[in-house]
Amino acid sequence: MTRRLSLKEATGLAERACRAVGASEDAAKSLALATVSAEALGKSGIGFAHLVDYLAAFREGRIDGAADPIVTSPSPAAIRCDARGGIAQLGFDRAFDDLRCRAETFGVALFAQAGSYTTGELGYYPRRLAEAGLVALAATSGPALITVSGAKAPVYCTNPLALAAPLDHGPPLLIDQASSATAFVELRRYADRGEALPPGWAVDANGQPTTDPHAALRGALLAFGGARGANIALMVEVLAAGLAGANWALDAPSFLTGNRSPGAGLFVAAIAPGLLAPDFPERLRLQLDRLSSLGVHIPGRRAAAAEVELPDPLAAAIERFAPA
Repeated sequence: MTRRLSLKEATGLAERACRAVGASEDAAKSLALATVSAEALGKSGIGFAHLVDYLAAFREGRIDGAADPIVTSPSPAAIRCDARGGIAQLGFDRAFDDLRCRAETFGVALFAQAGSYTTGELGYYPRRLAEAGLVALAATSGPALITVSGAKAPVYCTNPLALAAPLDHGPPLLIDQASSATAFVELRRYADRGEALPPGWAVDANGQPTTDPHAALRGALLAFGGARGANIALMVEVLAAGLAGANWALDAPSFLTGNRSPGAGLFVAAIAPGLLAPDFPERLRLQLDRLSSLGVHIPGRRAAAAEVELPDPLAAAIERFAPA
C-alpha cells in the first residue's frame, strides 16, 4: 500500500520531521525541498528513503541541526562554504543566487563546500542552475564505500559526477551517475527486497565477489569499468575533497553510525553558455532529439510529478519522527 501526497503535503511532512529532530527552520526547509524534488523526479532511493538517514543523523549528532554555514569569496568568480557539520543543501541555497550572478557576469563561477553530511541527490545542484540557464558540473565526496583493483578495503566514496544543461524547450538535460557500479542506496534496496545483486557490483568483507546484498553492505562496492571507473572516482576525489578542502574518503566518518559529521565535500562549476554559444540551448535540444531518434536514451529529461507516492511503512517511519 502507498500514500499519495501533493508536493506541498510532502514538503510539509519532511519539514516537520526535520524540525522535530533539531533542524533549524532554514535547514528543514532546504532539506525538505531537496527531498521532495528527488522523489518527484522518481529518484525514491535518495528521496524520502534517504531522508530517514538524515533524521537519524540529526538525532544522533552526525548532523548539527543548528549549524549556520559560513560563505566566503576568495576571488570574484569563486565561492567557498563551510557547512560546519550541517547539511550540504543549506550552504548551497545560501550561495545559489550569488553563484548564478557571478557565472552570468564572468562566464564561469565555482562553488566549493566542505564539512557537510552527504549531499543527497547530486543532480539537484546542477539541475537548479540549468533551470536558471546555466551549464553546471557537480562532484561530491564522502566516506569510503568502494574498493578498486589492488586495494583490500574501500578507498573512495561512490563519488558521483553530475552535469546539467538548459534546453530551449522542456526540462534540462541531466546526467547524474556514481563512479561505483551502482549507488549505495541500491544495495539497501536489493537487501530490503531479498534479491541477489548482479555480478560485478560488490565484494564481501573478505574482498571476494558477491551477489548477496547483505554481504555487500558489510563489504564494498566496486568501481564501474574497473580501472577507468576508479580513475573517475579519483578525479571526483580531487575536485570534491581536494579543492573543497573536505575530508578524503579514507578520513571521513560513516554517514550511518557514530556522532561525527562525514565532512563531505561538494564542488560545483557554473558556466554561462550564452557567452560562448548564444544558440546553445536550441542546438543542444536539436542534437538530443537527433540522438533520441536513433534510439539513444537521453537521461534527465523527465518533468517533475505533481505528487509523490510513499510506501506506507516509509510514510509511517517519517511520521514517527514528526508526530502531527
